[in-house]
Amino acid sequence: MDALEALSTRTSPAALTDPAPDAATMERLFAAAMRAPDHGRLRPWRFIIIDGEARQAFGAVLADALRAREPGAPDAVLAKERAKPLRAPRIVVVAAVLRDHPGVPQVEQLLAAGAAAENLLVAAHASGFGGFWRTGAPAYDDSVKRALGLAPTDAIVGFLYLGTPTGVAPPPAADGVARIVHWTGPAPTGEPRR
Repeated sequence: MDALEALSTRTSPAALTDPAPDAATMERLFAAAMRAPDHGRLRPWRFIIIDGEARQAFGAVLADALRAREPGAPDAVLAKERAKPLRAPRIVVVAAVLRDHPGVPQVEQLLAAGAAAENLLVAAHASGFGGFWRTGAPAYDDSVKRALGLAPTDAIVGFLYLGTPTGVAPPPAADGVARIVHWTGPAPTGEPRR
């Protein structure tokens, strides 16, 4: 599959199962991820792999974090949170280790890590695997960051779920072209074009 085909056909599968990408494939996925644009060559990304029984341990971290955020959360909601890491055989947590840099604002470091995450997902698709990207409250929870060995100042860009797709994902909406405009000068009213 060439690069344009991989980019234009990648979707987020509804469900993933075994097998996950093997070790050699994971090396290729990470190599692709690390080719993301990176102003200043800061390499702000960190990749944390969660698979096997570690998924249950991570589920407990997620449930504990939810319980701390929402002390009255019902048991059924906590159980659902605990089961989230079991949606795929492997999770790659993509984080940005943000630092103060005179020429590279933190937003650019965050975007570099996001580009690395996208590269990884596209490379997984090109390798015959599926993946989807999740965030939600756990991505911003300091206790989750701590459990993953990250600092509160680091940013979790996403939880990338990887495995073999089951079924066919629906195609993306076809309205993206409507969001492309050619700029010909300042808007007459100064209002943003939407």
